[in-house]
Amino acid sequence: MTGPSHDLQLYLPLASAEEFDALERALLKARASELSEVRRRDVRLTAGYGEPTNRDVIDDEARRAQLRYDVLTTLLEAIRTAR
Repeated sequence: MTGPSHDLQLYLPLASAEEFDALERALLKARASELSEVRRRDVRLTAGYGEPTNRDVIDDEARRAQLRYDVLTTLLEAIRTAR
């Protein structure tokens, strides 16, 4: 279920290219962590771990991790465009 969309305008003053690079690296690390979580949950689901109720929880957690990954990807794309 999707609700109304939201536009976010963010002003983030960065003093140097080094800070810009550090921000990008931090977001890349966070995105890699979420991707790892998505893959770990997917493996558990495809291997059939646990009872059906546990698999529903794993599936829900995987969906939330995928959403975080997707949002971080969108943020990184916006940062790269701003460069």
